[in-house]
Amino acid sequence: MEFPVINLEKLNGHERAAIMEKIKDACENWGFFELLNHGIAPEFLDTVERLTKQHYKKCMEKRFQELVSSKGLDAVQAEVDDIDWESTFFLRHLPVSNIADLPELDDEYRRVMKEFAGKLEKLAEELLELLCENLGLEKGYLKNVFYGSKGPTFGTKVSNYPPCPKPDLIKGLRAHTDAGGIILLFQDHKVSGLQLLKDGHWVDVPPLRHSIVVNIGDQLEVITNGKYKSVEHRVIAQADGEGRMSLASFYNPGSDAVIYPAPTLVEKEAEEKNQVYPKFVFEDYMKLYTAVKFQAKEPRFEAMKAVEANVKLGPIATV
Repeated sequence: MEFPVINLEKLNGHERAAIMEKIKDACENWGFFELLNHGIAPEFLDTVERLTKQHYKKCMEKRFQELVSSKGLDAVQAEVDDIDWESTFFLRHLPVSNIADLPELDDEYRRVMKEFAGKLEKLAEELLELLCENLGLEKGYLKNVFYGSKGPTFGTKVSNYPPCPKPDLIKGLRAHTDAGGIILLFQDHKVSGLQLLKDGHWVDVPPLRHSIVVNIGDQLEVITNGKYKSVEHRVIAQADGEGRMSLASFYNPGSDAVIYPAPTLVEKEAEEKNQVYPKFVFEDYMKLYTAVKFQAKEPRFEAMKAVEANVKLGPIATV
């Protein structure tokens, strides 16, 4: 069972059909894939990694150690199921950036992360176009559904997973599916830890240098009426080494975007059997998700079905 690694170098050449087929297979059967030659320069990614690790050492390491001590996490004797072994902060890019407002970021890191966000936003939108093509949706459909009245929401969760004394008892990040649209992850190439659930087994996502890992969020599962599914994943803490770095960028619908299955992807048989995903406002889904992130996703969809009669469908934005 080999994790899908897709090289985009010849996407616009004679190998396009084969590459598109690999993306289609990965979306339908894995919900995850890893991209090489995705258009973001390796030297730039090296800079992002260096500055992120420096920022952790300078601004966050001591704070994390104090948190560990205050909660007694370094001496736990039983499995911990209500906290994660991670140090994080969140950068918001769209609709309004908060990068200028975070006082701990030095000027170089601030500038580089702003540039990083622009490159990831562009890649996310390019990938949504490839998914539209594979799904037989009209050009721009997914971007337009995500748009809402103010455009998509987009942000980056910057995480560090320091060495953990009890990795058998504390997860780096507990198992969950991602609530949003399409997620792009730049992860440490030296330290593994990310795993996804495939056919009842946890599978490692290989740490490849300069790659971007892509995964499907709950919103794309709804829009494709289950053709593409969000997949449970987790981070295993490591006992040794320097710790693991992870930058997960979430390209999500706008808060007031109405999410529902694309009509062309709903089979008549599914409609007759009422096996169609719900229709809801993204912000309402997020309020529910925040409270039950580490629980199964199916009850979330059922809860949204219960209130979907109140959701009004406006015209889809054209952008």
